[in-house]
Amino acid sequence: MRNFQFNSVKKVSYVMLIAVLSLTACGQQKEKSDATSSAQTMVKAPEMALQAAVVTGNLDVVKQHIEAGTDINEKDALSGATPLITAITFEKNDIAQALIDADADLSIKNNDGSTALHVAAFFCRVEAVQMLMDAGADKTVKNNFGATPRETVMGPFENIKPIYEMMQQQLAPIGLNLDMAEVEKTRPVVAMMLQ
Repeated sequence: MRNFQFNSVKKVSYVMLIAVLSLTACGQQKEKSDATSSAQTMVKAPEMALQAAVVTGNLDVVKQHIEAGTDINEKDALSGATPLITAITFEKNDIAQALIDADADLSIKNNDGSTALHVAAFFCRVEAVQMLMDAGADKTVKNNFGATPRETVMGPFENIKPIYEMMQQQLAPIGLNLDMAEVEKTRPVVAMMLQ
């Protein structure tokens, strides 16, 4: 009988020990969860929209969005541009690099079917082309016009110059600055980079 009582006490003690350890572990897990949660809630997305921060060149706000977990691949409703595509368009290389470092998706296409690499090539953003190639951007993807990034800069400049001029006119009010002589001179360089 005594052996039965001892075994019963031993089993109850064992069950209680497991229960105590489980509760302790749950409490620690909850504490960790609370700590993680409060760390995440400490970094809130800034009031300025991510795309606006990119266009205005506000790297600090872009970094706050990254830290807050904002979707850095969200496409603009009008153009389909991601923040990375916008950064490249407006030659915000430090922001483009921050987005690349934050694992922005390099394969997302805008409404024209152009990836960030297409845009970098088209606007002759040599530094951005190199950043994207270093990050593993696919240079074989074709846009809606059937062109790879390299093919966007292959034709004669005079044929494409009206498109550059139209884009300059439309986007200059929000900061696009294209030096046509520089674009014409740089197109062959970008084409060589993308071979």
